[in-house]
Amino acid sequence: MLKTTMVDIAAGLKIVREKISAAAARRTSECASFEPRLVAASKTHSVPIVIEAYEAGQRHFGENYVAELLEKGHHPDILEKCKDIRWHFIGHLQSNKVNKVLGVPNLYLIETVHSKKLATCLDNAWPKFRKTDDSRVNVMVQINTSGEDEKNGCEPKEASDLVKHVLENCKNLKFDGLMTIGMYGYDVSKGPNPDFVSLKNCRENICKELNLDPKTVELSMGMSSDFEHAIELGSSNVRVGSSIFGYRPRKGE
Repeated sequence: MLKTTMVDIAAGLKIVREKISAAAARRTSECASFEPRLVAASKTHSVPIVIEAYEAGQRHFGENYVAELLEKGHHPDILEKCKDIRWHFIGHLQSNKVNKVLGVPNLYLIETVHSKKLATCLDNAWPKFRKTDDSRVNVMVQINTSGEDEKNGCEPKEASDLVKHVLENCKNLKFDGLMTIGMYGYDVSKGPNPDFVSLKNCRENICKELNLDPKTVELSMGMSSDFEHAIELGSSNVRVGSSIFGYRPRKGE
């Protein structure tokens, strides 16, 4: 795992939280169903950095890679010092890695369910890991709103069918909402980000088709470059890394 350059984690968290609060205050009433949740994207950052952020009050952390989630989630220092940590898996999950992810202590949410196959695999595997008879795995359905080949997620037109599968056939899963990554570097001076608008429209269509209350369906969208704009458009879950932790080194640096 790579080291992070020296930054003031507590100060970064404070600035991001202030920006989240300000963006939430700018929302219209129809976008204000949820208090936005900050997920600190800790990909490539070390265990001491995660602990430092936790000690500064952060509880939700997101990991993109299974190997890193396993290393951090099972690390004795994190288990000892971060007892209330809540892990989000925010990367591409292959079916053959499901058991590893479900076995991570303090797993909170899998945001990247992109297919019926993966949903079914999670549903079938969870009874081996749950500690109470009624516990379920929190999941979001990932949608590829930008249509980019390198992005994972189902197509918007397939989203309703996938959500229906989770709700009707995966009793060990709890459907929390929809997630998208969206196209990087969108210029908001051109208007609302079309990927964020697309995710909102997906929620509206899914709720109409499946008779769900939109106020119970979260939207996970927005990262360091656009989380304020995402919140203004109704995001309830933003995944922020560099604005908290500073420069993220690439592997090999």
